[in-house]
Amino acid sequence: MAAQQIVAKGMVPKHAQLRAILVDMCTNQLSPGDALPSERQLCLDHGVSRVTVREALGQLVTDGLAVRVHGRGTFVAERAYRSELRLASFHEDMRRLGLEPGTVVLSISQDTPSPASATALQMSEKQKAWHVRRLRLADGTPISIDDAWYSADLLPELDRVDFTSSIYETLATRFGFPVDRAEQTVGAGPASSETAALLGIRKDASVMTFDRIAYSGGQPIEHAYSWFRADRYQLHMTLTDR
Repeated sequence: MAAQQIVAKGMVPKHAQLRAILVDMCTNQLSPGDALPSERQLCLDHGVSRVTVREALGQLVTDGLAVRVHGRGTFVAERAYRSELRLASFHEDMRRLGLEPGTVVLSISQDTPSPASATALQMSEKQKAWHVRRLRLADGTPISIDDAWYSADLLPELDRVDFTSSIYETLATRFGFPVDRAEQTVGAGPASSETAALLGIRKDASVMTFDRIAYSGGQPIEHAYSWFRADRYQLHMTLTDR
C-alpha cells in the first residue's frame, strides 16, 4: 500500500494526521512486538519533518499503543485487556477474556487493620483482621496487585484457604458469604518502587487504582486496594440516559 503524503488540512495539524495513520498501523496492520518504520522512513513516506514524526510517536507511546526501545526503535505495544465494569472476581474476569488467571500469594498475616479498612468492614480498630497481599497474573503476565483485609472474627479460618484460587468463590462455598454487591472507586497514579518491581514496569509509570468494599447480604466482607498496569488493562462501560 502506498504511503500517504500528509498535507495541510484546515485545522488538523500534521502530527495529528500522522498519529491517525500510525494508530491504524498499530491496531489493524501490525501485531504486538512488530517494529514501526524508523523516524527517517516516516519522514520520507509522509513528507513531514522529524519533529512532526517524534511528536506523533510520542503520543502513541503516551497512549500505550507503542513502546520505545533505546537504540532499536519503536514497537507496537502488547494489547491491553479490556474488562467490562461488572461485579466479578479477577479469576472470572480473566477467564471471560479468554486468559488464564494466576496468583502469587505475597503474604498472609493477622493484624490490626488501618482505620480506613476498619471503618469499611464495620470493625473496631482493636479487632484483628486478615491481611492478604497477592500478585495477579494473566497468561503468566503480572497485571495487578491486591492488598485486601477481611474480618478475623467473621472468617476465623481464612488463613487455611487456597488464595491462588478465586477468593469470592471461596467466600461463597466455604463460608456462606456470596459477594452480591461492591462499591468501588477507580483512580490513577504513579507506581511506587515496590509496585513497579512486582508488575514489571518502570517506577512512576501510570497504574490504575481501585478501592473496593465487597458485601454479602449487606455485610461488608472485604476491603481491598488494587493497582493495575495501565498499559495492559482497560475498563469498558456502557452508559445510558436512564
